[in-house]
Amino acid sequence: MRRKIKNKGKLADSSSALEIQKQKMKSIATPKVDVDLSNQILISSGIDAIQKFNQLSKGKSAVEPSNDNTDQMDVDAMAIHFSEVILMDILSRLPVKSLLRFKCVSKFWEKLISDPYLKMKHLNRAKNDQDSQKLLTSLRCRNNGICSMYCCPLSPVQLVEDVQKLDFPSNPTPFPCTIHCCYDGLAVMEVPGNLNEDTTFLLWNPSTRESIELPSPEFRLNKSSSFGLGYDSTSSEYKIVQIFQNMDLPCEIFVLKGGSWKRSVKHPHGIYSLMFAVQFLTFAHAAFHWIGMSRNHAVMVSFSILNEVHGEIPLPEEISVSDVIGVTLLDGMLSLHSNRPYDQSNSTIKLWVLKEYGIKKSWIPFLSIEDPYIVYAIPKYRFPDGEVLFMCLVGGSLRTLSGPFGAWPEGHTLLEAHAFTESLISPRSPVFGVQCHL
Repeated sequence: MRRKIKNKGKLADSSSALEIQKQKMKSIATPKVDVDLSNQILISSGIDAIQKFNQLSKGKSAVEPSNDNTDQMDVDAMAIHFSEVILMDILSRLPVKSLLRFKCVSKFWEKLISDPYLKMKHLNRAKNDQDSQKLLTSLRCRNNGICSMYCCPLSPVQLVEDVQKLDFPSNPTPFPCTIHCCYDGLAVMEVPGNLNEDTTFLLWNPSTRESIELPSPEFRLNKSSSFGLGYDSTSSEYKIVQIFQNMDLPCEIFVLKGGSWKRSVKHPHGIYSLMFAVQFLTFAHAAFHWIGMSRNHAVMVSFSILNEVHGEIPLPEEISVSDVIGVTLLDGMLSLHSNRPYDQSNSTIKLWVLKEYGIKKSWIPFLSIEDPYIVYAIPKYRFPDGEVLFMCLVGGSLRTLSGPFGAWPEGHTLLEAHAFTESLISPRSPVFGVQCHL
């Protein structure tokens, strides 16, 4: 490509222009990976990012023009050299719905948006983006018993138009399915079969609607088990863990890379039962967590995803064995909730957060409430303003201290609710050999 170089009002000869061009291209031939692109392109979020994307998709430069022709040569060359990096930075800021639409533009865009690096970069940004936090719910129609899936934003103000009904990842069934757990935008589901058909286990991304069928666990004789989903950063793979209330059965681990279940070690000696409120295993600090009983007192049990070793974390001394106890994740910290019932219509709910992992004295009281509408409740999410969203097991509803949450269709009963971060992670290829640092 020929370029005219101005020199004191005259055109330089072709050899001088070529030499200048070589020198400038040489200076940027080996760019640093950690170049701060904020000096070349101004990106915020939402509309600005989409506008930049539209400019680049039409072959236009996203860099503001300069009046200095010499400086413009540097900027143009930099924009050409970093075009794909810039595009990924823009795309990582967009919602999943927009990215799925952009995949249809061309094969190049489809390949770029499907890149594992972009998926992890997008996920890391989404975890800190309030607009990417969603709530996945399962509701049952009281008239015909048919189960439906709904998704809505996790914002304090809920509108009817914000609630989106989702198609089942399998053939519709009149029986309610079970959402066992969610992590990184993926959900582990169990769909009961019709008549003599076996139960089906699915790994589903409710944002992209992708799903795969998983092999059934070896032990699935009853419902007295809990599941957890987590990411092993050392092997760059997702793993599913199933534990049982029957202490004679070992844990089962499903490694997505291998595609099969395997038996692991049994529960640590002395822990003989699980508490009532273990609906799913909470994943944090590369380990799964749940509540068990040890020597007549409650304890938090951990199971490392890295070396498959159990551990114990002492609970606050205020915890009583008569309390209904559970563990969840709030603001990235392990949170303990205790329901102390007075009767079926009233109870005290207390919350603690573990500020320093593994240290007993770092349990900090977070919230204590008495509300006749929030009984036998499990905390599901904490909003930026500090409000906590509870799922009430009595009455089957979602509430905060301000009142009911969610604009659900009338005539339905809430079965389950899981907070999740929308992502591009595909259940078909959820193994990544890349690390993304923002």
